[in-house]
Amino acid sequence: MPGGRRGSGGGMHRGGSGRRQRRRVRGFLKPCLLAALSQGEGHGYSLLDKLSEFGFSNERLDSSLVYRALRDMAEAGWVTSHWDDDSQGPRRRVYQISPEGKVHLAEWITDLQHTRNEIDDLLQVYEKVQSER
Repeated sequence: MPGGRRGSGGGMHRGGSGRRQRRRVRGFLKPCLLAALSQGEGHGYSLLDKLSEFGFSNERLDSSLVYRALRDMAEAGWVTSHWDDDSQGPRRRVYQISPEGKVHLAEWITDLQHTRNEIDDLLQVYEKVQSER
């Protein structure tokens, strides 16, 4: 995947150790944020809510991970941002996916599709072996 990390394809709703879940988030969070931003711009909290569409649980997802990922992607040029001065209450930083971010998202999706096919192949072999027992 872009950035040298391979995600496991899961969200935070599945079981497992805390370390495995953190690793899963790090590998899957950025493509999910880019996918959410490909649907339209958003600020941090709206993106946190949007991540539930990808299987992340708001109760178990640390918002600092989301903001760190957004900052990292801004530094990489995958997202851009501006301050929204028109909203009521405190100013919000609003993020948009950049053209470079769209390219990286497409690469991630291609890699995830290949990974899904490999997992499907593994499951078919396993199920065949189990049915022959």
